[in-house]
Amino acid sequence: MAKLDAVVTWVDARSALPSSGTPVAAAITGRYPVDSDDGSDTALGEEFWLVRPMHFATLHFDEDGTEHRDCFVDSDGVVRLPYGLDSAETVTHWAELPALPGGLTVRAVLGEGVPAALHSAWSAQPRP
Repeated sequence: MAKLDAVVTWVDARSALPSSGTPVAAAITGRYPVDSDDGSDTALGEEFWLVRPMHFATLHFDEDGTEHRDCFVDSDGVVRLPYGLDSAETVTHWAELPALPGGLTVRAVLGEGVPAALHSAWSAQPRP
Protein backbone atom coordinates (compact mmCIF):
# COMPACT_ATOMS: atom_id res chain seq x y z
CA MET A 1 0.00 0.00 0.00
CA ALA A 2 1.29 3.44 -0.85
CA LYS A 3 1.88 5.78 2.03
CA LEU A 4 -0.15 8.96 1.68
CA ASP A 5 1.13 11.80 3.82
CA ALA A 6 -0.75 14.93 4.76
CA VAL A 7 0.56 17.88 6.72
CA VAL A 8 -1.74 19.09 9.48
CA THR A 9 -1.31 22.47 11.11
CA TRP A 10 -3.24 22.77 14.36
CA VAL A 11 -4.56 26.21 15.33
CA ASP A 12 -5.36 27.14 18.94
CA ALA A 13 -9.12 27.90 18.97
CA ARG A 14 -8.52 30.55 21.64
CA SER A 15 -6.45 32.62 19.23
CA ALA A 16 -8.00 32.14 15.77
CA LEU A 17 -11.07 30.66 14.13
CA PRO A 18 -11.60 29.34 10.59
CA SER A 19 -13.77 30.97 7.95
CA SER A 20 -17.47 30.18 8.06
CA GLY A 21 -18.32 26.93 6.29
CA THR A 22 -14.78 25.54 6.51
CA PRO A 23 -14.63 21.77 7.11
CA VAL A 24 -12.11 21.07 9.88
CA ALA A 25 -10.69 18.42 12.16
CA ALA A 26 -11.59 19.64 15.64
CA ALA A 27 -9.84 18.58 18.85
CA ILE A 28 -12.65 18.43 21.43
CA THR A 29 -12.36 18.20 25.20
CA GLY A 30 -15.06 17.46 27.75
CA ARG A 31 -16.23 14.78 30.13
CA TYR A 32 -18.27 11.68 29.31
CA PRO A 33 -21.65 11.73 31.09
CA VAL A 34 -21.85 9.56 34.21
CA ASP A 35 -25.36 8.34 33.37
CA SER A 36 -24.91 7.09 29.84
CA ASP A 37 -27.87 5.45 28.09
CA ASP A 38 -25.76 3.14 25.92
CA GLY A 39 -25.40 0.47 28.64
CA SER A 40 -21.62 0.74 28.62
CA ASP A 41 -19.69 1.77 31.70
CA THR A 42 -16.51 2.46 29.74
CA ALA A 43 -15.07 5.87 30.53
CA LEU A 44 -18.17 7.10 32.35
CA GLY A 45 -17.34 10.41 33.96
CA GLU A 46 -13.83 10.50 32.47
CA GLU A 47 -12.37 13.50 30.75
CA PHE A 48 -11.64 13.13 27.04
CA TRP A 49 -9.76 14.89 24.28
CA LEU A 50 -10.45 13.59 20.80
CA VAL A 51 -10.59 14.59 17.14
CA ARG A 52 -13.86 14.84 15.16
CA PRO A 53 -14.66 16.12 11.68
CA MET A 54 -16.76 19.27 11.90
CA HIS A 55 -17.44 22.50 10.09
CA PHE A 56 -17.20 26.02 11.46
CA ALA A 57 -20.12 28.45 11.37
CA THR A 58 -20.16 32.12 12.28
CA LEU A 59 -23.96 31.74 12.63
CA HIS A 60 -25.81 28.44 13.16
CA PHE A 61 -29.43 27.71 14.13
CA ASP A 62 -30.31 24.44 15.91
CA GLU A 63 -33.43 22.53 14.88
CA ASP A 64 -35.22 24.16 17.84
CA GLY A 65 -34.23 27.61 16.58
CA THR A 66 -31.45 28.26 19.10
CA GLU A 67 -28.92 30.67 17.61
CA HIS A 68 -25.18 29.96 17.97
CA ARG A 69 -22.35 32.22 16.88
CA ASP A 70 -18.74 31.26 16.13
CA CYS A 71 -19.25 27.55 16.69
CA PHE A 72 -18.15 24.16 15.42
CA VAL A 73 -20.93 21.79 14.25
CA ASP A 74 -20.59 18.03 13.68
CA SER A 75 -22.53 15.85 11.23
CA ASP A 76 -25.17 15.12 13.90
CA GLY A 77 -25.77 18.83 14.44
CA VAL A 78 -24.02 18.91 17.83
CA VAL A 79 -22.65 22.39 18.48
CA ARG A 80 -19.35 22.93 20.28
CA LEU A 81 -17.86 26.30 21.15
CA PRO A 82 -14.20 27.34 21.18
CA TYR A 83 -12.31 26.51 24.39
CA GLY A 84 -12.94 28.92 27.25
CA LEU A 85 -16.56 29.61 26.36
CA ASP A 86 -19.50 28.17 28.30
CA SER A 87 -20.02 24.72 26.79
CA ALA A 88 -19.89 21.15 28.17
CA GLU A 89 -17.60 20.14 25.30
CA THR A 90 -15.27 22.67 23.71
CA VAL A 91 -12.88 22.80 20.76
CA THR A 92 -9.29 23.35 21.88
CA HIS A 93 -7.68 23.26 18.42
CA TRP A 94 -8.73 22.96 14.79
CA ALA A 95 -7.03 22.11 11.50
CA GLU A 96 -8.19 22.41 7.93
CA LEU A 97 -8.89 19.01 6.40
CA PRO A 98 -6.31 17.84 3.86
CA ALA A 99 -7.03 17.81 0.13
CA LEU A 100 -8.22 14.61 -1.50
CA PRO A 101 -5.53 12.09 -2.53
CA GLY A 102 -4.09 11.91 -6.02
CA GLY A 103 -2.53 15.33 -6.15
CA LEU A 104 -5.82 17.20 -5.91
CA THR A 105 -5.95 20.60 -4.26
CA VAL A 106 -9.62 20.35 -3.23
CA ARG A 107 -11.45 18.69 -0.35
CA ALA A 108 -14.53 17.71 -2.33
CA VAL A 109 -15.45 16.61 -5.84
CA LEU A 110 -19.11 16.36 -6.80
CA GLY A 111 -21.09 14.85 -9.65
CA GLU A 112 -19.55 13.86 -12.95
CA GLY A 113 -16.00 14.68 -11.83
CA VAL A 114 -15.92 11.94 -9.17
CA PRO A 115 -15.08 8.90 -11.37
CA ALA A 116 -12.17 10.68 -13.06
CA ALA A 117 -10.81 11.97 -9.72
CA LEU A 118 -11.02 8.48 -8.18
CA HIS A 119 -9.35 6.90 -11.20
CA SER A 120 -6.55 9.47 -11.07
CA ALA A 121 -5.95 8.89 -7.35
CA TRP A 122 -6.01 5.11 -7.66
CA SER A 123 -3.77 5.02 -10.73
CA ALA A 124 -1.17 7.21 -9.00
CA GLN A 125 -0.65 4.53 -6.32
CA PRO A 126 0.49 0.94 -6.54
CA ARG A 127 -2.33 -1.51 -5.88
CA PRO A 128 -2.10 -3.54 -2.65
